[in-house]
Amino acid sequence: MRAEICNSKAGLSLVERFCFSVLLLLLGILLFTLPQPNLFTVQGLPIFSYFAFIPIFLLVRMVSWKTVWLCGLLYGVGSYCLFTYWLATFHPLGIFVISFMYGLYLMLAFPLVKAAASLFPKYGWLAQWIVWCGYEYVKTLGFSGFHYGVTAYSHWRWTPMIQCTDLGGVWGLNAFIIFASAWCTAVIVDAYRFIGSNKGIRCVGKALLQGIRQHLVSLGVWFLFLVGILVYGFVSPVDYSQDETATIALIQSNSDPWVGGLESYERDLDTLISLSDKALLEDPSIELVVWPETAFVPRITWHYEHRYEQAKFELIEKLLNYIDSCSVPFVIGNDHGVDGYLQDGTYGVVDYNASILFRPGQNVNPPEPEIYFKMKLVPFTEYFPAAKTFPKLYHMLLNGDTHMWEPGTEPVVFDVNGLKFGTPICFEDTFGFVGRRFVQNGANAFVNMSNDAWSSSLACQYQHLSMALFRSVENRVPTVRATSTGQTSIIDPNGKILDMVEPFQETYLIGTIPIRKDMDQTLYTRWGDYVGVIFLCLTGVSLILGIVLKLIKKTCSTN
Repeated sequence: MRAEICNSKAGLSLVERFCFSVLLLLLGILLFTLPQPNLFTVQGLPIFSYFAFIPIFLLVRMVSWKTVWLCGLLYGVGSYCLFTYWLATFHPLGIFVISFMYGLYLMLAFPLVKAAASLFPKYGWLAQWIVWCGYEYVKTLGFSGFHYGVTAYSHWRWTPMIQCTDLGGVWGLNAFIIFASAWCTAVIVDAYRFIGSNKGIRCVGKALLQGIRQHLVSLGVWFLFLVGILVYGFVSPVDYSQDETATIALIQSNSDPWVGGLESYERDLDTLISLSDKALLEDPSIELVVWPETAFVPRITWHYEHRYEQAKFELIEKLLNYIDSCSVPFVIGNDHGVDGYLQDGTYGVVDYNASILFRPGQNVNPPEPEIYFKMKLVPFTEYFPAAKTFPKLYHMLLNGDTHMWEPGTEPVVFDVNGLKFGTPICFEDTFGFVGRRFVQNGANAFVNMSNDAWSSSLACQYQHLSMALFRSVENRVPTVRATSTGQTSIIDPNGKILDMVEPFQETYLIGTIPIRKDMDQTLYTRWGDYVGVIFLCLTGVSLILGIVLKLIKKTCSTN
């Protein structure tokens, strides 16, 4: 097969092929991790994203059909063990589930990438590019969808480069970056063919030049896109200097999620109250105070109504009396409970991960807050849709320090003095479609409430931040993030981080964001992840077309 490289006929022994395959696999795992915030450098090294998949595209060409699926399994498990190492802090089951889930995904994806290369001997590298872009979109879909590791998020600090995401979300930028790996692979493969049985550095240099010459047109097209992306990046950012502004206080309580019980809840409440008082005293113009995800744990409205536990009721009264004494609205994270049927069919308290808006003097005493329920829950640790089908697994998850919630359905938008904001909760701000739904429902800002404290990892918190700021660019609205331990920050409509406080500190952040009125919806807000869908469709079309052409060629040759 012309697309195969480094095979035994080219002079490599079985042992040499094995060692080279292992080297490519390990290099691929490392290059998957380095561009993103990671264990070695918490802000990531995005330049490596342009070479990240060269080892993988070469590997799938080199190995046999019998072993390509195994390479995919090992690559998926290794990549996500290294990239999401912080999941082990939460529970060993967490990193096991994620790494093997992606091992299974890539066990299926690798043969497709190999098929793409073999079905199109001349343009296999383009087919590989299409299939990989389709895979990166598919892995974010459905119950187990996970955006961590999507290539384009590595560019979160390269503000001019990410402006184009208001056109097609992260998927257009994603394709642009991955194309570089596919192109380099094509050059290497063609250079290897040119070398043939010759040896020596001079021959290698000539071969690489020959490979580059054969792909100058595609390189030129890529550079034109690069220029277009950069030009767009400098001319497209919105000017919000004339917009009205809202001043917001973001509270970072630095609480430990592993410590529960009433004493801990009261201590956390005292911390939140103290920090809020300091912020309100420092800046009387504050119009909204934001607490992190589940900052206050006892179910406020449920315990207020039922009063089965007097101590929790008294703690809730303390909270409500404090908020009612203030002069500004509060958005707080809370475990909101209602009586109903649980996911396994039993009757009990159905919990929602909620953001709750209290307006002093209006809906605090008795508590009748405006409420948003988290729509996109973390798979396996917050939601498991097959509880009735797999009850043993469901209860194993419950016994593994997880808390199951019921998903919400409506992108509720709150309004405080003209600031109309959606409140994506933690994991939700990693999904473009969630932010898009809020904006389509009238939001002109995002108020994110997160709790990554359980990870005890700065890399984890930066990974989360790196995805969250894309939601601002996609929809051209500002984002504020109130987190338990970091990264509490203010992000403008162009994805620029305006301010951020130190992580793992009891502190607060006061800042202003524009109130965007009469803004035009971006192409992404209107059309969503259409670029990802296009690549998914192209994946299917290219593979089917390749099979049909191969069958036609085979039929013609036999006749």
